[in-house]
This record gives sequence, structure tokens and C-alpha cells, in this order.
Amino acid sequence: MTADPNANLKSAPLFDHLDELRKRIVISVIFLAVGLVVAFQYRVQLINLTKVPLNASEQYRSGDVAVVTQGLTDQFVLSLNISFWAGFALALPFILSQVWAFIAPGLYDHERRWALPFIIGAGFSFMGGAVFGYYLVLPTMVGFLLDFLAGTVTPLLNLRDYIGTVTTFLIAFGLSFELPILSVILTRIGIVNHTMLRKGWRIALIVIMIFAAVITPTPDPTSMLMVAVPLYVLYELGVILSRAFRLPPIEESTDETPALGL
Repeated sequence: MTADPNANLKSAPLFDHLDELRKRIVISVIFLAVGLVVAFQYRVQLINLTKVPLNASEQYRSGDVAVVTQGLTDQFVLSLNISFWAGFALALPFILSQVWAFIAPGLYDHERRWALPFIIGAGFSFMGGAVFGYYLVLPTMVGFLLDFLAGTVTPLLNLRDYIGTVTTFLIAFGLSFELPILSVILTRIGIVNHTMLRKGWRIALIVIMIFAAVITPTPDPTSMLMVAVPLYVLYELGVILSRAFRLPPIEESTDETPALGL
């Protein structure tokens, strides 16, 4: 009787990892859907929250800025959009728990105790970045852009476009504040190490300054520094964490090295 040539292939560790990955993605999507439903119940409050930075504009406070929707579906679409990202923020700790559950089998036993700090740290880093951008940078940017030609033109602000811009801005800040967590992950999978990060600080500083200049389109250097300084501090924190979570030298590896099966 001829053996099935695909029998061994189907039982290969790679397929086990793909099945586990599919399971974690499905669970993450469920968490995201629950977060979206919860956030959708507060869509009006969320929309009003995104409009608060408009008060930094003198024209808006004087009633010279009209905030409108132009398309028939705009109100519904922007409600879904803002609910999605708010739901993502709510579901982030649970999604990160699934990420950790997927990578945990490839870690040493003593490294798995970092699961809770990883989930909490990544969640708070994202939220911290969004809050930092919302309170300290966004008002300055909005006020400058709306009042740039004050008295010359009357801005007609499309609410859908405005919320899309604000959301993108806050997500960029949230993800930027994940630098320390990203450095740990890249270190653990062997892409970078603390030595590489330390040597590349000049390049990192240039990239951060460019990012800060792009995301804060104002001539005020103080606003740019308010973005650049915290990001560089986070980069240095990433270097420290990369050293703390560095991979052991090959000669120190033992039979206890976790098998990834790939």
C-alpha cells in the first residue's frame, strides 16, 4: 500500500504554526469587532472629542469656520471610521495578548514572565502617544493651519476629511511610542541588537527630526522639539531594552533553546 506523500507535509511544524496564527488572528478580529460595537455607541461623543482641538483656532472660536458634511453617506462612514479606531484602542491589550500567545512558545521559560509587562507596556505606550499628540501637538497644528490666512479666506471644513486627518495623526503618534516594544521584538527575532541601535543613533535622530518636521507643519521650532525629544527618548529606551532582551551568544545556547519548528 502506497503511503500518502502529503501525510508528513500536513503534519509539519510549519502547518501547526500557520494554524495557530489563523486562530490568533480570528480571536483578535473578534476582540476588534467587540471594541468597534462598544465605541459605536459613543460615536457622537467621540466626534465631539475630535473637534476640541479646533478651539485652538481664533477663526473657529469666532464662528468663521464652518464644519460640514457634503456626501449623503459621510455621517455614517465617519461614524464607522472613528468607531473602528476607538474600538482598536479598546481591543489593543487583548490583541496584544494574542500576539504574545503566538510568540511565547518560541521563548525561554524565564522570558515568558514578561507577558503581562509586554501587553500593559504596549497598550499604555500606544495610548500615551495618542494622548500626547492630542493634548500637546494637535491644537498647535490645527490652530496654525486654520488661521494661516485669517481674514483672507473662510475655511469650509469637511468633517469626514478632518476626522480622517486627526485619526491618522493620533495613530502615527501612538505607533511612534511603540518604539521600545518594537526594539524588543526585533531583538528577540534576531533582526537588530543593542549594538546596532547604539551605532545608528545619528540616523535615528535625523529620521525623528524629519518625522517631527513633517507631522508638525508650523514654523515654530518649539512644536517640532515637543515631538522630537520624546521620540528620541523612546529610541534610547529601546536601546536599553534591546540590551536587556538580547539573544544569548551561540556558544551559550543549550538544549533548552526553544524550538520554533521552522
